Amino acid sequence: MKRFILSTVVTLTTITAFSQGTAEDYKRAFAIRGKYSNKMIHGNVDAHAIAGTQKFWYSDRDTEGTVYTVVDAKNNTKEQLFDTGTLADALKSQTGKNINKHYLGLGRMYVDKDNKLYFNYNRHNWVYDITQNNLQKGDTIIDPPYHHWMEVPEEKDGVITSPDNKQEVFFKDNNLYLRNIETKAESALTKDGVETNYYSSYGSWSADGKYFATVKIKPAPKRYVYMVESSPSDQLQPKLHKQEYPKPGDSLNYRVPVIIETTTGKIIEPSTELFASQYYVTAPRWDKNNKTVTFEFNERGHKHYRVLELSAETGKVRTIIEEKSDKYVNYSRQFRHDFADGKRILWMSERDNYCHLYLYNRETGKVINQVTKGEFYVRGIQKVDEKNGIVYFSANGMNKNEDPYLIHYYKIGLNGKGLKCLTPEEGNHKVVYTDDMAYLIDTYSTVLKAPVTVLRSAKDGKIIRTLETADISRLEAEGWKAPEVFVAKGRDGKTDMWGLIQRPSNFDPNKKYPVIEYIYSGPGDQYVPKSFTPWLWNLADLAELGFIVVQLDAMTTSFRSKSFEEVCYKNLKDAGFPDRIAWIKAAAEKYPYMDIERMGIYGCSAGGQEALGALLFHGDFYKAGYAACGCHDNRMDKIWWNEQWMGYPIDESYSASSNVDNAKNLQGKLMIVVGELDDNVDPASTMQVVNALIKAGKDFELVVVPGAHHTMGESFGEHKRYDFFVKNLLNVNPPAWNEVK
Repeated sequence: MKRFILSTVVTLTTITAFSQGTAEDYKRAFAIRGKYSNKMIHGNVDAHAIAGTQKFWYSDRDTEGTVYTVVDAKNNTKEQLFDTGTLADALKSQTGKNINKHYLGLGRMYVDKDNKLYFNYNRHNWVYDITQNNLQKGDTIIDPPYHHWMEVPEEKDGVITSPDNKQEVFFKDNNLYLRNIETKAESALTKDGVETNYYSSYGSWSADGKYFATVKIKPAPKRYVYMVESSPSDQLQPKLHKQEYPKPGDSLNYRVPVIIETTTGKIIEPSTELFASQYYVTAPRWDKNNKTVTFEFNERGHKHYRVLELSAETGKVRTIIEEKSDKYVNYSRQFRHDFADGKRILWMSERDNYCHLYLYNRETGKVINQVTKGEFYVRGIQKVDEKNGIVYFSANGMNKNEDPYLIHYYKIGLNGKGLKCLTPEEGNHKVVYTDDMAYLIDTYSTVLKAPVTVLRSAKDGKIIRTLETADISRLEAEGWKAPEVFVAKGRDGKTDMWGLIQRPSNFDPNKKYPVIEYIYSGPGDQYVPKSFTPWLWNLADLAELGFIVVQLDAMTTSFRSKSFEEVCYKNLKDAGFPDRIAWIKAAAEKYPYMDIERMGIYGCSAGGQEALGALLFHGDFYKAGYAACGCHDNRMDKIWWNEQWMGYPIDESYSASSNVDNAKNLQGKLMIVVGELDDNVDPASTMQVVNALIKAGKDFELVVVPGAHHTMGESFGEHKRYDFFVKNLLNVNPPAWNEVK
């Protein structure tokens, strides 16, 4: 017994003697960004192909600042693109501004085959002839009208010119009109348009000028979100803001493709049988035969997706490609390439549980062959080389001996044969090809291995030369420590979950550390960094206070398999928590210094919803949560995100996943944060969960940031987050703010 008591005392002494959450810890956490920024050199290559050549240019950073390089792939040469000092002097002479030659601050750069550099600077466009050292000032940059990304265009402002440049179609009085460009004479092309069923001016002419294809729109009532700006900078009184914001269950515009004969005004309007219950119907686009158009139909609820063809001669609609699912078709993860011969279509689909390419017979609507196949995910298409019958694509998961999320680049024949990896080295690759697909620049890294940039042949992936190798010695001299890549089984005991463990820079394995999970989960992507990143701000800052911070991609996230992601369906509250808890427990078993009895979690947006959900649905494991700008009830959030994963029509699954309806289940400590002008997630979603928590008699902290939009909390909220976890997981009083600022 005495021996047991002695052991217990020693253990307690070890834990309590460890000073964490001190003013020095705070200063280190706040200083990390400045310490690590610009410390890596030759690791920030931003490469671009020069159109019409076998050359590239790229920007990079050396010990002094940004440098620019041109690479001639065919001749295997590399040299300075231009002298930054010379250009800085030329800019200074025309603008009167003192310009640092190491940080020119040029925007939207583009280099053409004639060795001319186009860029934006000081609200103007510029052209710099590198060979002649001649700088010319161009037009003033005028910002386009601002449209919030939630706004649905009314499609009344298009002006579409005919193929012979003699006429144009425009919108007027809910109809389409023709205008003679030379004489300005106008005539009605349609006459039956009304306010409740009008013609879109976002259409297209057939190449022969005989037809104009567009859609008729039955507009739905618009929903708006209202936000009060309490403390505007330009007046004393608050401002009311109004934002268009469709939500799940709302009625949507109804769109019917039509084809109009431009000489007679005859309108071909088809039956809507194959696209009746629509979430969205795309604008029709012409085939080269000038006789048919294709458009795509996304069903409300997303269980069907079709590529449809409409005949200008018969008005009949037929299905070319159809995707269907008992849960959802992931319509944002699709690619379509129509071949020049009009006989084939290359199509991307998740129908076999992975994302792959299929070659279709356009005329029969049948699959000719599956181009890619296997337990991996096609991530992007760089080019379809019709002449040589080759597809260039990127994918993850093909290499079974490495992190399944790492992206590599490949090419394969359209017949599904001749697969070749062009970037075989382990790492997350980013590639740029020359126009002719003969050469590529490849930058690759992992979170543990610094970037390397090489020039390759696209014929076989052979490295022609190494262009840059990152130097992180200055970064390491600042005390930087890489996170650990940790792998453990998920809920099924079979599937590997991949994540990161970030320790503080002054880590001591003989001491105990509370654990905090940074969460942003849900379908549509994977979120754990896979490339080398000196400053992992979601992890590193907080770790310096005396925590171990973790992040992982669990089930309900993307790019492993369709079934891996579909766990989310009508069940966003799952958020992969059974996998997360298993993974964290496995890490703690391996590393006893991880004290998961003091387990925290934080996140923003979907992560804010999930951070609170952790305390509502898994409060026996998570003891403290910081939830910023969460979509706490999916009925309150944007339509496109929530109907995709939670389904349509609205049913009881929305309530089952609602933090509002389940607020009574809160366990542990909670801080909720919201920006009063959040234009991504309706801020009322936060206030509704606050209301529900109050009614349930729950204790929590609320931080409202005036003037803030969609935010983790800005500098004020970030500091509050530090204090929250220090107080509730380290069990010490945070230092006074004036001690650490």
